[in-house]
Amino acid sequence: MNEKVISIAIDGPAAAGKSTVAKLVAKALNYTYIDTGAMYRAVTYAVIKAGLNPENEEESVTVLPGMTIDLLEDGTVLCNGEDVSKVIRTPMVSSKVSYIAAMKPVRLALVDMQRAMSNSKCVVMDGRDIGTYVLPSAQVKIFQIASVECRAKRRYDENLSKGIPTTMEDVIEDVKKRDYIDSHRAFAPLKPAEDSVQLDTSELNIQEVVDAILAIVKEKTGVEA
Repeated sequence: MNEKVISIAIDGPAAAGKSTVAKLVAKALNYTYIDTGAMYRAVTYAVIKAGLNPENEEESVTVLPGMTIDLLEDGTVLCNGEDVSKVIRTPMVSSKVSYIAAMKPVRLALVDMQRAMSNSKCVVMDGRDIGTYVLPSAQVKIFQIASVECRAKRRYDENLSKGIPTTMEDVIEDVKKRDYIDSHRAFAPLKPAEDSVQLDTSELNIQEVVDAILAIVKEKTGVEA
């Protein structure tokens, strides 16, 4: 157990492989992994399930009061007690999540949850604005990038492995759209923190990315896996 509470922020655009890598880094360090993307997806699903328009902020924020989101150690995501782990990864949610994530009331509500999670334990947290906004004092900040084509191929393969029907063309279009929305939103847009380490993963496999991040963690904090 580490006496010092350490936070590792991993940011980057859609399908950059952040979640996969963050889980493995957390496991290697025995830290808690917090999937912020799953939290925004859960809100998106709740909005769609309620028959509301996820592109309309006034409608969407009505699902927030009383909402509970639980991230279990085994990767299960619960939204208001319902297991939404698989449905939040479907194109229905993926195509709308950037609209929900751009809404300030949604971000404020989820950021409060995320900061509370990181107050008392060592965490690895991935998302779009962790190093710049959610955890600006994180000891380690990584900005993970990759080409659009590389990211789309990863997302396409991931969808197929999960039995989610999709086409490569649709995934490329979705990635490009999400890049634009995430980087152009008014509140806490996607951008690297000034003190982040940029890591291009286009030519790296998963283990190589994990090893690179663990080396950065050791350099910044002295903590070894």
